Amino acid sequence: MGASTIGGILQNFVSGTADVQGAALVSPDGLPLASSLPAAMDEERTSAMSAAMLSLGERIGKELARGNVEKILVEGADGYGILMGCGDEAVLLVLANQSAKQGLLMLDIKRAVTEIKAALN
Repeated sequence: MGASTIGGILQNFVSGTADVQGAALVSPDGLPLASSLPAAMDEERTSAMSAAMLSLGERIGKELARGNVEKILVEGADGYGILMGCGDEAVLLVLANQSAKQGLLMLDIKRAVTEIKAALN
């Protein structure tokens, strides 16, 4: 995988998508692969927390018989954190502000995931 290619995709996604504040591509074990995060965010810590959230979400999905987890959405007073799989080797974390329209945001995320998957292969 070309880290610079993935980094470029993330930067274009963040700068070109309304209400998106940052994005990171993370390995399932919590290692940062590429990111375009706000300056105040620690890339390694954010990656580790994303992996922990994914692991917990998968266990909950299994226990509740919901099948494979497609996305995990955390909604807070200041916005959203969304995790979406990019194949078996990576997870995309997207940070969006509270004014984001969820339907449009999910479409944009799916487009980014398609682009990232193509770059990973």
